[in-house]
Amino acid sequence: MEAHSRTTDTTRASAGPSPRAGTSESRAEPEGTSAETSAGRGADTGTGTGKSPGTSTGTDPGARADAAAGADSGIGADPGAGAAPRVGADPGVGADPGVGAARPPLGGTPSRAPSPSALVGVTQAAGELGLRRGEFHRAVQLGLVRAGPRAPGAGVRFARAELDRVRAVAGFPDDLREQVETVGAAAAAEVLGVGPSRFTRLARCGHLVPVGYRINRYRAVVWLYLAAELRGFARSRPGLLKGSAPPEDRELVLAGADLRPRRWRERHVELLLRRTADPWDRAAVLASVLPEEVVRQSVPDEAERVLLSALAPPPPYGHPQAPAAAQVAERLLRADAPDEIDSYRTGLEFTLTGARCQSKTTGERGPT
Repeated sequence: MEAHSRTTDTTRASAGPSPRAGTSESRAEPEGTSAETSAGRGADTGTGTGKSPGTSTGTDPGARADAAAGADSGIGADPGAGAAPRVGADPGVGADPGVGAARPPLGGTPSRAPSPSALVGVTQAAGELGLRRGEFHRAVQLGLVRAGPRAPGAGVRFARAELDRVRAVAGFPDDLREQVETVGAAAAAEVLGVGPSRFTRLARCGHLVPVGYRINRYRAVVWLYLAAELRGFARSRPGLLKGSAPPEDRELVLAGADLRPRRWRERHVELLLRRTADPWDRAAVLASVLPEEVVRQSVPDEAERVLLSALAPPPPYGHPQAPAAAQVAERLLRADAPDEIDSYRTGLEFTLTGARCQSKTTGERGPT
């Protein structure tokens, strides 16, 4: 039996004095536009309990060429990803546009970087690939486009050789656009061929993993899903698209669970970890999703905490700047369930052990 839920996929999250704070999903508008979806005001509540661990936007005509080049592009993972972050796993190849910014070098010979003329900013890179700004940021998030070296205080830049590589891939640009297409809850339900109520249950029970979010005018979180992943889910899990809900789903629904924030964090962290092999950068990623008091307990050395804060990845693309909306979104960036916190804390402590050993042997990064 499916849970009675709203037509929109909504998570209530109280923030400040607004009585309408929450999490909502609706048909996604192009990312990066000023229009906002007036997502529902009613609400399913509950977050992060239970299982353990992009639509496009255009380059606005008035966009400053590289003024926003430093915006983080967030992350994406394997379709339906929900596994806990693999702290010790080998990271994927690719430079990180967010992780490791303004690294304080403590020695060693800096690597040779491409000449400034061989690097372009976000706006120009998106234009050369024929992508709108939101599409481009999603491509970077998913590792489809790799960022170039980032100088301290400078925005994200992209090597022309990398742009040439992307253009040379078969099916460009249509295949690339298809891979970065994101939709909100209403459109996602249509892609799956199910009603809004069933889609809400599938998402809240963790079967569908959001790739991003935005905060609408009602301070509600509008979750975004990769259309390509939804089509893959429909082909691989047709049994969940009809008939009664599995027993485990019914238990989660009765408990009021909502795994969307937790599943998004897992994907976010996993993709950030794939972008770097540096242990201090990886420790900074894990520390960024832990509550501050937990970080203080796990990292008693103040100098190390300062370093981790300096290396912390910026918020994902689409994170709001307005204080009221940012307060709502900030809750998505922090682990809340005890078992989730324990998982990230264990990973942080393990990774820090390796980072400290590196600092003692090479002196290239981190407190010594």
